Amino acid sequence: MKKIAVLTSGGDAPGMNAAIRAVVRKAAFHGIDVVGIKHGYEGLVKGFMEELDLGAVGGIIQRGGTHLNSARCPEFKEDAVQQRGIENLRAAGIEGLVVIGGDGSYRGAMDLVKKGFPVVGVPGTIDNDIPGTEYTIGFDTALNTVVESIDKIRDTATSHENSFIVEVMGRDAGDIALWAGLAAGAETVLIPEEDYNLDDIVARLDRGAARGKKHSIIIVAEGVMSGSELAKLLKEKTGKETRVSVLGHIQRGGSPTARDRVLASQFGAHAVELLMEGKAGRAVGIRNHQVIDYDMPEAFEKNHEADISLYTLMKELSI
Repeated sequence: MKKIAVLTSGGDAPGMNAAIRAVVRKAAFHGIDVVGIKHGYEGLVKGFMEELDLGAVGGIIQRGGTHLNSARCPEFKEDAVQQRGIENLRAAGIEGLVVIGGDGSYRGAMDLVKKGFPVVGVPGTIDNDIPGTEYTIGFDTALNTVVESIDKIRDTATSHENSFIVEVMGRDAGDIALWAGLAAGAETVLIPEEDYNLDDIVARLDRGAARGKKHSIIIVAEGVMSGSELAKLLKEKTGKETRVSVLGHIQRGGSPTARDRVLASQFGAHAVELLMEGKAGRAVGIRNHQVIDYDMPEAFEKNHEADISLYTLMKELSI
C-alpha cells in the first residue's frame, strides 16, 4: 500500500487532530503517503483533497476540533454518490481510507467497504456511544469540561441557595451525564438508559432541605428531555423554581486531555496497521486497556449500554 486517505465526519470531538496526526506519521514511518479529505464525505464526493506530510500535522495534537473540517452529507446514502466518492479515491491513487467519526460515519464507511474499497473506522465522538469500544476520542475532554462547568455552577448555586438543572449532550447515550454526575457530586442524574421518577427527584430535594441543604445540582442528559422541560415538571410538582444551564457546544470544544491525545494516537496508528495488513471493514477500539479492532457493523447494529453500576453508585452516594 503506497497511499491512503483520512477524513473526519459528523460532530467534531477533541482529539480528532491527534488521530489525524497519528495516521499521517504512522504511515510516513512505513513509507506511505497520506491524503487528507476536507469536509468529510461531502469533500470525498466533491474531491476536496490535500496532501498531508509531516509538517502539515505539526502543532495540531493540542488543538480541539478537526484540522480537516467536518460536514453532514445525507446524500452519501445514495449508491451513485458513494460510487462517485470511490472513483475520486481511485483517481487519486488512494488504496485505503481511515474514517474518524461516530456511528453515522461508520455506516458510510461500510457502504464503501461493500463496494470493494478498504476502510477502517476510528471512533471520534464526545458521546461515548459506540458499541465495541469502552471509550471514544473526545469523551474524556468533554467530561472534564462538563465537570469544570458544574463545579462553577455549584459555586453560584451555593451563594444564592438555588437548585440548578444542568443539561448536557450525549444524544441517546447518558455517559456524559452519568460520569459527570458522579465526578461532580450531583444530587440527581437523569439518563436515557434508566427510567426516572419525578417523585424520587422531589424526595431527594426534600431530604436535602430537611438536613439544611440549601442547593442541589440535577444533571439531565439531552436524550431524556431538555433542562427547561424538567424545570417545568418540577415546578408543577413542587411550586418551586429551578435555574437551568444548557452547556451546549462548549462540550465539544477545547484542547484535548492527555488521555484523549494518547487514545487518539493509539487508534490512528492501529488503523494504519490494519490497512497495511489488508484488513477492511474493521473498527478500532479499546477494551480492558488494550487497543483492539472488531467488525465495523457491530458499532452501529448493537445498542450502546451505559455502566449502570456507576448509576447505582451515584444514587447511593447522593443520599
